[in-house]
Amino acid sequence: MADGRTPGFATRAVHAGQEPDPETGAVVPPIHLATTFRQDAVGETRGYEYSRTDNPTRRRLEACLASLEGAQHCVAFASGLAATTTLLLLLEPGDHVVFTDDVYGGTFRLFDAVLRRFSLTFTAVDATDTGAVDAACTDRTRLVWLESPTNPLLRVVDIGAVAERAHERGATVCVDSTFASPVLQRPLELGADVVLHSTTKYLGGHSDVVGGAVLTSDDGIAERLRFHQNAVGAVPSPFDCWLLLRGLRTLELRVRRQCDSASTIARWLREHPRVQRVHYPGLDDHPGHTLAARQMHGAYGGVVSFEVESGDLARNVLRRLRIFALAESLGAVESLAESPAMMTHASVPEEQRRKVGVGDGLIRLSIGVEDVDDLIGDLDQALDA
Repeated sequence: MADGRTPGFATRAVHAGQEPDPETGAVVPPIHLATTFRQDAVGETRGYEYSRTDNPTRRRLEACLASLEGAQHCVAFASGLAATTTLLLLLEPGDHVVFTDDVYGGTFRLFDAVLRRFSLTFTAVDATDTGAVDAACTDRTRLVWLESPTNPLLRVVDIGAVAERAHERGATVCVDSTFASPVLQRPLELGADVVLHSTTKYLGGHSDVVGGAVLTSDDGIAERLRFHQNAVGAVPSPFDCWLLLRGLRTLELRVRRQCDSASTIARWLREHPRVQRVHYPGLDDHPGHTLAARQMHGAYGGVVSFEVESGDLARNVLRRLRIFALAESLGAVESLAESPAMMTHASVPEEQRRKVGVGDGLIRLSIGVEDVDDLIGDLDQALDA
């Protein structure tokens, strides 16, 4: 800025990497759909040669995301799982990964059913217990994989404490911060080495684009990620990058509204006679509330999970919702509801689900930007029916 100040988060969300088009002055940068770029001579490019390797629209997206996360580098991918897979390809056969047991079902499936075949080993732990993470590490542990808040039980992990222990053992720490978004939490500031986002969720925010991103300030990790991004090729299209840039412009506005409504709904659910338990870090009786207040930025997220007495009741509630759509995913402007045990986490073996507390009566809500009274009314009629 002219006065030397660093622009605020919302300003960077609108302007970082999104300067007006120098050719026309258009305030919305154009989409560069070209797959290849003319070279002035053999090996003499204007910064681009082939769109899998690099693309002007993707570079704008990566610049904006890096600014918002406080990272030196951002590498964008075609989905959150593409980002996860490419990051794990930096490991060697025989390497060991410690990961949060209450983890997204797709991540668990990737670790358990795919990457184990390539001689990687994995140990699931309750990462809210820093000592348990430390105890699970071995001399072959190269990566500690965290979620905070976790999916779907919204547990809160002390990122700084885990990172300190992991670094003593020479392990890299990655935080899947999808549930928080950089509006609420920036793990690199807390000691993590790498941050991962499913940009499909809050960053895109409109249920119309799938994507992922890995962010770091470690030059060595970034260089290896760039190589693998090009070599493996799981890159987003220029149009997907443009849609994500559009979503980022309203990110803070959406997330703050969603957090306000989620907090109101969580408090209402806690008083409902058919609700046995509510999982939301913003509630003062949540085990991670004090930690979340310390490491998150003034709010606790737009996802609320709650438990009813049985899977049958959960199915009936989900069937009767009218404003909440019965659908997977989260973080968009419309409110969604789902059964983790029967939908997003169905790929996790039942024994593992029950061990971490994901029962058939658990319902996960992603709160949108609708009128909160309408959302409460929809939940009320579904629970009372």
